Amino acid sequence: MMEEVFPNIFRTEIPLPGNPLKAINSYLIRGGDRFLMVDTGMNRVECLEAMQSSLKELQVNLKHTDFFITHIHADHLGLVSELVQDSSKIYFNYPDTKIINDPNHWEGIAVSALKNGFPESDVQAAISKHPGRRYQLRRPLNFTLLREGDRLQIGEYSFLCVETPGHTRGHMCLYESRTKIFFSGDHILNDITPNIALWSEKGDPLQQYLKSLDKIDNYHIDRVLPGHRNPFNHHRRRIAELKKHHELRNEEVVSILQTGRQSAYQVASKMIWDIDCDRWEDFPLPQQWFAGGEALAHLQYLQGKGRVKKESHGGKALFSLL
Repeated sequence: MMEEVFPNIFRTEIPLPGNPLKAINSYLIRGGDRFLMVDTGMNRVECLEAMQSSLKELQVNLKHTDFFITHIHADHLGLVSELVQDSSKIYFNYPDTKIINDPNHWEGIAVSALKNGFPESDVQAAISKHPGRRYQLRRPLNFTLLREGDRLQIGEYSFLCVETPGHTRGHMCLYESRTKIFFSGDHILNDITPNIALWSEKGDPLQQYLKSLDKIDNYHIDRVLPGHRNPFNHHRRRIAELKKHHELRNEEVVSILQTGRQSAYQVASKMIWDIDCDRWEDFPLPQQWFAGGEALAHLQYLQGKGRVKKESHGGKALFSLL
């Protein structure tokens, strides 16, 4: 069902079966003879059926529809390959496009996961079950690439493109200064914390994410339209809560390392997670994967802050306190 959240801006929830997130918000902006869709859902039948029902409700002609995708994750990007028409544009960002075009992307992730302690017997199984691989684009697409400061005009709305790396390298939001609307994707969510993860030897996504939060703190925003759950209007309070969450996470990681050097996988197994399981061994494999990636992101951040050091032992990366 389409809900009009602002004049000519509609929100529909696209289900994510079997996923803890439950659903993604897809937005449709009506402007004269064209529409702009913000994020789409996974490339799976359940998502497509829900989307088709919503489009029918608003009598949307996909031949007159363009797409803005906030970031690379399959729940936001995947379904666009089933919706896009020859007359459509897909607006996307440069850094995430590089990942799509990297034929060694998943191989590199597997190597990093092994190096950071993920059991060899589980790595390929985790990747094969990863929604980012199972429900992503089914074919190559042509993107219209955007950068910080570019604008998208649709109807009475003029959206500013705002780069907010952290959740992914190229995460991008949209800001409308007249109405003070902010399409936040997965950068700021109200009652859940965006996953900040790393399976690489390069980069510091948590540092990027915190900088991006500070950046958006300076914006005058009356309404946040997020990628998941309900819209909200207290972005500065939520930013403060998210920063505090990661501060506490960092201290939790430091506390775990007080018992000695450990891999990111070992650290993740000792962190507290909001999952209904008594033991780490009972976590579903995809949840172990996301937890391990988040632990590594925090370890990388702490290393950059000079609180943690990384050493290689037998081809494995181990972290300890400085």
